Amino acid sequence: MSYENIVLEKREGIAFLRVDRPSALNALNAATITELEHAIDDVAKDEQVGALIWHGEGKAFIAGADIKELATLSPIEAKRLARRGQLLLGRLEGMGKPSVAAIGGFALGGGCEVALACTLRVAGDRARLGLPEVGLGLIPGYGGTQRLPRIVGTGRALELILTAEMVGAEEAHRIGLVNRIVDDAELLDAATALAKRIMANGPLAVEAAIESVHRGSDLALDDGLVLETCQFGVLAGTNDMREGTQAFIEKRKPDFKRS
Repeated sequence: MSYENIVLEKREGIAFLRVDRPSALNALNAATITELEHAIDDVAKDEQVGALIWHGEGKAFIAGADIKELATLSPIEAKRLARRGQLLLGRLEGMGKPSVAAIGGFALGGGCEVALACTLRVAGDRARLGLPEVGLGLIPGYGGTQRLPRIVGTGRALELILTAEMVGAEEAHRIGLVNRIVDDAELLDAATALAKRIMANGPLAVEAAIESVHRGSDLALDDGLVLETCQFGVLAGTNDMREGTQAFIEKRKPDFKRS
């Protein structure tokens, strides 16, 4: 489909997904969410794409939901909108391919929740992140109350959510909210380099590792270890594992086929 609010480009096996509403600081309205649903499905199904980089146009990654649109919703409509956002980010998190949030400028509310659903987060040095929903009489609705504690711990997550305060890149990195900080001018290049580094490894192994971490975080340790064992065993029967081990023995670069 054609897009009006986002741009989806594919280069060298990487999908670059850019929210393109700079006049609204890339706020997520209903039309943008519809386009993002199609884009994520496109990336997930495209066998030529090994990773996704999500970024924003202009001064923001995503400044949150469209407040003017949100203010007009009934309780039932608001519940449906929240669930729709949750399902979108669930597809992003579970598509089986690594995603990197390249956070330039503001990542607030729904924008911070998008970043939380990505596999990894790279922040520009002027990035500002936060979940300010309680200041509007709401709570995060796109998974923020669930993913943030899993990433930074319950105490820090509650502090960020309950104070509605933004944190800069340095503090976000200190508490584990972002993985790396780079100069704003280098943000997209750094995210691309990180995606390529991941893509150099076995794609089935990368997918299994992401699934094991995400699913395992909801399991008791013993059950998580069983999951890990099963994934390890399945991978041992793949052509990629045989190629990877043989390449190591022969001291050459592996040629993975996702099989």
